[in-house]
Amino acid sequence: MRRVLPRLAAHDDGFDVRVAEAAWEVCLAAPEWDREPVWIHGDLQPGNLVVDDDGRLVAAIDFGALGVGDPAPDVAPALWTFTGAARETYREAIGYDDATWRRACGWALAPSLTGIDYYRHTFPRMAEHGRHMVRAVIATLT
Repeated sequence: MRRVLPRLAAHDDGFDVRVAEAAWEVCLAAPEWDREPVWIHGDLQPGNLVVDDDGRLVAAIDFGALGVGDPAPDVAPALWTFTGAARETYREAIGYDDATWRRACGWALAPSLTGIDYYRHTFPRMAEHGRHMVRAVIATLT
C-alpha cells in the first residue's frame, strides 16, 4: 500500500490520494476481531457469485480461500455489490460492529488501490472498478 500511493498520486484517478491514504489509516486503526472465528469464503468477487435469471444469488464458487477468522473479508463485497440505501440496509442486516465494517473497508481498499496501478494499462476495466471501490470506501468512511 505504501509503495503504490506515490505512484497513484502521479495520476488523476478521480479521488484524492491523501484522502484514500487517510481512509486506509482508519481501516488499519480498527480493532481486531475479538470474537470466535467464523467461516469465511474469502473471495466473494463477482466472478465467484452465481445468480439466476432474476438476478438472485444462488451459489458461491471457488473456495480456495475458505477458512475461519474475521468476517471482514466477506463483508467487504457489500461495497461493490450494494450502493446507497441498499448498502446501509445490508450493513444493518448483518449486524456487525463498526470495527468490522472498517476492516471490511480495508479489505476492499487495499486490492482496489494496488489494482488501479497494476491494471492501469493492461486491463482498464479492472482499474476502473478499483477507482469505483476507492471512491465508495472514501464515501463510506468520511
